[in-house]
Amino acid sequence: MNNNESPIIVGLDIGTTKIAAIAGRKNEYGKLEILGFGRANSNGVQHGQVLNIDQTIKAIQQALENCAQSNPDLEISEVYVGIAGHHIKSLQTRGDIVRQDPDLEIQSWEIDQLVNNQRKTFIPAGDQIIDVISQDFHVDSIQNIKDPVGYNGVKVGANFHIITGDRNAIRNIHRAVDRSGLKTKDLVLQPLASASAVMSEIDMEAGVAILDIGGGTSDLAVFYEGILKHTAVIPFGGENITNDIRMGLGVLKSQAEAMKVQFGSALADEAKANAYITIPGLKGMPAKEISVKNLAAIIQARMGEILDFVTYHLKQVGLDHRALNGGIILTGGGSQLKHLIQLTEYTTGLNARIGLPNEHLAANHIDELKKPMYSTCIGLILKGYNDYDHKYKEFNEKFVKVAVPEGLTKKAEIVKEEQVAPLIVDVTARKERFWDKFKNNLIDMFKEEEDQVIR
Repeated sequence: MNNNESPIIVGLDIGTTKIAAIAGRKNEYGKLEILGFGRANSNGVQHGQVLNIDQTIKAIQQALENCAQSNPDLEISEVYVGIAGHHIKSLQTRGDIVRQDPDLEIQSWEIDQLVNNQRKTFIPAGDQIIDVISQDFHVDSIQNIKDPVGYNGVKVGANFHIITGDRNAIRNIHRAVDRSGLKTKDLVLQPLASASAVMSEIDMEAGVAILDIGGGTSDLAVFYEGILKHTAVIPFGGENITNDIRMGLGVLKSQAEAMKVQFGSALADEAKANAYITIPGLKGMPAKEISVKNLAAIIQARMGEILDFVTYHLKQVGLDHRALNGGIILTGGGSQLKHLIQLTEYTTGLNARIGLPNEHLAANHIDELKKPMYSTCIGLILKGYNDYDHKYKEFNEKFVKVAVPEGLTKKAEIVKEEQVAPLIVDVTARKERFWDKFKNNLIDMFKEEEDQVIR
């Protein structure tokens, strides 16, 4: 590898229904070439939270084996890992400090002190502050300042968005990855990872809501005027819809999932009244006929509930269809339901579209990766590249140039191993990127002595 070549970065998405591992490297045009891809059914994870560590480890290892089969020359040792789940919460705070010398211009260390003061905010026992995100600042009577450095005044303050999570839940993710033989390069909030993969700077400025509909939960991130205004985890996802179908129609879970994917619709009015699905009977029992319209009614009821939560959260932060000109972007595996865009627009009053990670991918990637269910994984790789470019992390480790198998990309390379010097990137002239707005190195906050010795 020469000094101008980007490293290989791996994203690991530990979800309720699937675990995906994707290895990518940026080409000379800044697009991601996918060098390896593997997925496995997820066990041990409920509502986005790792409960059974042993089962999760087996699923992670299966995803890695499948990734290795897609590219035998790829060696994976470090990963960027997504974190989500029902335990993730957020709250709004407001803080300020009185300055020692109001005649001097505000310095960056004063802003750091202001942010660090928010880490003393009271949160429930067992929770941990994951991130403190400043939204807008004020200096004396001047409001809505994006960067107060250089202003002068008696008092400087800001509105903050604080994200918290259960310490044990976060530790379980770290343990599962560690025992799978991997090093966690960083933990990344999944709603932010998905957002970085499917939206642009224009979306952020216009105002947009990102709804990532996963298997166990649905993650919401709301941006307005370039600021993260709100995050929320809605405790329902695709598995809830599947279970509703199973209970409501009296079928097996595997049959319910198959019907949802093949024949499901989020709008009962759009389903044909005279269409039926034939389900084989169990052990000699007669076959069962399921109405497609009844199936759609069950799906619409649960999806409508998820979207009602979205409307509630938007009202909580004072943002509605008049403020969010960018509308709502649907992503995640659950966003592939037929007629979901129409139901979303009807329920929320916002324009809606499906968010795909295609914009960041090189032209020759496989069709599977076009699906919105891989938005989080692509976003994790983008986070890794932000770290790399900004030198927050040292990438002076060994990287392997791999032969890219046919079907992943058409670019083939020679296999060899070399010591890599960190790429020096002039970031001073660049526009602030998505990940620059958020804290880095979350993993460092959760490393404890007991975690270090577990293998």
